[in-house]
Amino acid sequence: MEDFFGYHSEWNLGSPGGWDYQRTTQIIGKEVWIKLNEIQSIGVDLDMDHPLFFPLNSFTEMLVQVHKTLAGNNPGLIAVVAEEETLESVTENRNLAQQLSSIEGITGVLMAPQELELKDSKVSWRGRPVSVLFVDFNTDVLVSLHHKHDLTPLLQAVRENRVINPRGTEPINVKSMFEVISGPMSDRFHPEIVRRTPWTRQFHPRMTSGPGGEDIKNLIEWTRSNWENLVLKPERGYSGQGVCLSEMKIEADEAVNLALSKGNYIVQKKIPLHLWAEDIPVLNRDKKEITIESYQTDFRSIVGAQGLFGFLCRFGGVPTNVGSGGGVQPLAVLRSDLSVKEAADRINDAILNIGYDNLLQVIEMQEKMSKDHDFTYLLGPIKIAIRPRLLTSQQLAALERYCTALWSDCLTLEKMWLAGELDEMICMSEEELKIARMQPWRGGAAIFASDGLFNFGTIKEIS
Repeated sequence: MEDFFGYHSEWNLGSPGGWDYQRTTQIIGKEVWIKLNEIQSIGVDLDMDHPLFFPLNSFTEMLVQVHKTLAGNNPGLIAVVAEEETLESVTENRNLAQQLSSIEGITGVLMAPQELELKDSKVSWRGRPVSVLFVDFNTDVLVSLHHKHDLTPLLQAVRENRVINPRGTEPINVKSMFEVISGPMSDRFHPEIVRRTPWTRQFHPRMTSGPGGEDIKNLIEWTRSNWENLVLKPERGYSGQGVCLSEMKIEADEAVNLALSKGNYIVQKKIPLHLWAEDIPVLNRDKKEITIESYQTDFRSIVGAQGLFGFLCRFGGVPTNVGSGGGVQPLAVLRSDLSVKEAADRINDAILNIGYDNLLQVIEMQEKMSKDHDFTYLLGPIKIAIRPRLLTSQQLAALERYCTALWSDCLTLEKMWLAGELDEMICMSEEELKIARMQPWRGGAAIFASDGLFNFGTIKEIS
C-alpha cells in the first residue's frame, strides 16, 4: 500500500496545536519499544526517529527565519502568546519558548497578550522589541480579550505582519469551507484534496446537492431522514464540543433541533468508522489482563511555508469525524519486509503474550516518563498508546504531496475570499473581519494543520 486511504475532517489555519506533543510521544514511545523487545523480541524493525516525527524543529526554524527576514542577524525576542490561564498548563507552548531560547541570539518568551506593550511605537515586552509572535488563539478570542484588556500592541503586531499565524486565514478557517471544496466549485481545487474532503454543507433551511450529486429540496428534512450517515457540528469549535451523530445515541430530531437553535452548524457525510479504527493492546488493571481494543485514530499533518513540518498521531474513543479525547500514539516507519497490517498484528500478538506483570512494568515506566516530561494538556496527563502506529516511507512521500496540495488549495480559498466570492459563506463579526483584513496571508510564513482520518493499511478491505 504505497498511498494512504481516508479523509481529512477539518483544517486548522488559525492557531493549530499539537506541534510538540509528538516529539515527547516519540521519546517515551521509543523507550517503551526498547523495553518490550528486551522482554520478548518482537521481530519487527521500526524507525521511530524520522525528522517528521519531531515537527517542533521545523516550526522553530521557520520562526527564526521570519525573525531574520525582519531583523537580519541581529538578536531578537520571539513571543509565544497564549491566554493567561493556559500559560502553566499547555506544555508545548512552554517548550517552544525554551527551544527558541536555545538558539544563539534568540530569546523565546511565553506571555499573555496583555503583557505586550508599545515602547517608542514598537511592539515590546518589558521594554524589549518583539520581532515575531506566535498567537495560540483565534481572532474571536482576540476580540473578546481586547474588550477586557487593551490589546493595541498585539493588533499593531498583526498590522505589521509579525504574527506567524496570520489573521487573514481566519475567514477560511471554518469547517464550512469544505462545502466550497465538495460543492459545485470543486474543479478549482486539487483532485487529491477533493477526493479526501467529505461532503459538507452549511446547515440551514435550503436546497442543495447531496453526496451523490442528487438534488436535495429541503436539507433539514433530508438530514432527519439520512441521520445514520451524517454528522452535525459547529462551524467553529474544537475538542468535539457540540458534535452530534447517531453513535453518540443522539436521535435525529434532537440533533437537528440543537443545530438549528444554536446556529452556524454544518452537516457532513460521516466518514466510515472502519477506515480509522486501529486495534491497540490495553492493560486492564481491574481485571489484571491484556486486551485488544479498537480505537479511533486521528492523524494530524502540520504544514508550513516550506512544506510538511510533521505529524501528531492521536487515538480516542469518541466516534466523530475528528479526534476527541483519548491520547497520543507513537509513530514508526516500518523497515521490515512486511505489510503494515502484518507488522501491526505481529506487534499486537507479541504484547498480548508478554504477560500481565511484564506489561504492567512497561506501563509504569511509561507513566513515570510522562510525569518526568510534564506531559500534560489542559485536562491533565496525556495518555500514550502502547503500540506505535505504522506507516511506510512511500506513505510519508504521499503525505508530503498531499500537504503541498493542501497549502496550494488554501491559497485558492484565500484568493476567493479576498475577491468576495465567499461572502455568503463567512459567519464572522465585522470586528473579526476587520482584524483579518489587517494581515492577509498570501502564502507567507504560517503554520496550518489538517486533521485526517487516514488508514495506512491496517484494515483488511478498503471499500
